[in-house]
Amino acid sequence: MAFDSFRDFLHTLEQSGELKRISQPIATELEITELADREMKSPGGGKALLIEKPTVNGQLSPFPVAINTLGSHRRMAMSIGAESIDAAAAELGALMKAKPPTGLREALKLLSTALDLRHAKPKTVRSGPCKDVIHRYDAPATRTAHWPDAPMISEPATRNTQHATTPSLLDLPILKCWPHDGGRFITLPCVVTQDPDTGDRNVGMYRIQIYDAQTTGMHWQLQKVAARHGRRYYESGQRMPVSIFIGGDPVFTFCATAPLPDGLDEFLLAGYLRKKSVELVKCETNDLMVPANSDFVIEGYIDPQEPLRMEGPFGDHTGYYTLPEPYPVFHITAITHRKDAVYPCTIVGIPPMEDFYIGGASVKLFLPIFKMNFPEIVDIALPAEGVFHNLVFVSIKKTYPMQAYKIMHGLWGMGQMMFTKYMVIVDADVNVHNTSEVLFHLCANTDPQRDSIFTRGPADVLDHATTDIAIGTKLGIDATKKLPGEGFKRPWPPLIQMDPAIKAKIDSLLGR
Repeated sequence: MAFDSFRDFLHTLEQSGELKRISQPIATELEITELADREMKSPGGGKALLIEKPTVNGQLSPFPVAINTLGSHRRMAMSIGAESIDAAAAELGALMKAKPPTGLREALKLLSTALDLRHAKPKTVRSGPCKDVIHRYDAPATRTAHWPDAPMISEPATRNTQHATTPSLLDLPILKCWPHDGGRFITLPCVVTQDPDTGDRNVGMYRIQIYDAQTTGMHWQLQKVAARHGRRYYESGQRMPVSIFIGGDPVFTFCATAPLPDGLDEFLLAGYLRKKSVELVKCETNDLMVPANSDFVIEGYIDPQEPLRMEGPFGDHTGYYTLPEPYPVFHITAITHRKDAVYPCTIVGIPPMEDFYIGGASVKLFLPIFKMNFPEIVDIALPAEGVFHNLVFVSIKKTYPMQAYKIMHGLWGMGQMMFTKYMVIVDADVNVHNTSEVLFHLCANTDPQRDSIFTRGPADVLDHATTDIAIGTKLGIDATKKLPGEGFKRPWPPLIQMDPAIKAKIDSLLGR
């Protein structure tokens, strides 16, 4: 199911009993965070919230704020137009395993799949609702300083706002989430960049700190695709066009966070999931393309000749503040928006939060792809306590010695799984989504020295515990049943389980 607007999605949530309206004024400074945090930590993720009267510096904003819209398994599935994430994953898995048909029935099934895929490719349109209101801004004069070998930190540049008209970034209902945050942050931005060599597009999600009416920080960590694009512009000294869109079909938010391979267009995944081509429109002040049904579009550029600027602190998904670090400065050249725009946002912090459900959906949806590389994998879970990739549980069908270690090394080499600090491998019959069950087998089935492995590798830039930024160690634990070929010389005892016939008889006696 494709949503024509973010309001359309909110209407669907409300019709399904998944939305709460908050009619009294709530401040974008800290108050919305407190309200949303309580809701997110409610059983099952609580409800989506629509703040009808957000205030910015005490003034009512004309744009309502939506938060926690993806903060449950049900809402996450609704956002991608599926009955459940499992159903969407099964459909994608069937596509991955598609083989040449051997009969009419298989041919018709393959044809049906092909018809679904015809919507994957985005298409260009001349205009769209995201251009209902257009505000252009004068660009600051080109700097003459040369980019140094070592990044420098600068104070904010003098900006030319002589002809700028409202709204500016300062008028949007952008949250200050936590008390020690360095300012207001856009927390659900879909950031569009383009590889200057290949033309490949990327849509990523990197927090945006508001510095003033026309400049922001651009927090793309060094391992991200947009950062790689940026390095090419820094090498050439050319200004880098960047556009940010917010809202529109909620599937865009999911796709911007999805662990797609470098070079694969996120709009292809969005078109496949929504079963309708994504309509893209060219920006007003650069040549990048954004969804025509976006709620807000913020256009601009990054100047490689400009020193980096300190960004942060920010209350992050780690549950701690990430401290200030130097990042590029994003200059705004235009803001466009729908007449009926809604401002979607989220908060991150001590789990469980909304991002737990987004990350969980990614794991389930891309599990078939993991299984193509590692067919012994049964399931993968990222428990909330691990704040995404700090802790990963994997169940496997173990058939030969040291197979658990093969999986550890293989997964550490796949995309953002490189950030996983602790990986626990268990047998196929263990439910990895039940943390208590995994911990039971971890404690019961391991000898700490024999069944553990330490290695080194890239670390999450946001990890405050590493001695050096972006460099850390990893711990893998083999909690599977040990085989004689692994040097285990004792018999392995059976797990205590009741006879199924006895269980059935007692169920009958209890009327179950």
